[in-house]
Amino acid sequence: MSDIKKQFDKAAKDVTKAKKDPGNDMKLRLYAHYKQGTEGDVSGDKPGFTDFVGRAKYDAWAKLKGMSQDDAQAAYVKLVKRVLSEE
Repeated sequence: MSDIKKQFDKAAKDVTKAKKDPGNDMKLRLYAHYKQGTEGDVSGDKPGFTDFVGRAKYDAWAKLKGMSQDDAQAAYVKLVKRVLSEE
């Protein structure tokens, strides 16, 4: 297992222990980088306009299209560190 993968897995566990809510924008960024880091480019149909949360998640993930999984995992680790340092 690569070093970034280990850091990514640890960050995914650590972020659930955050005491302070990082806000919707940061949560969307975390979600998008996690999905890109684990699944790659966004797939499936874009949710309908009445599914606000699903659509926001899809759009955030779609913005990362083309980013490698390793780069997405590294960015995710940095985002988690920022969230945990702001507590």
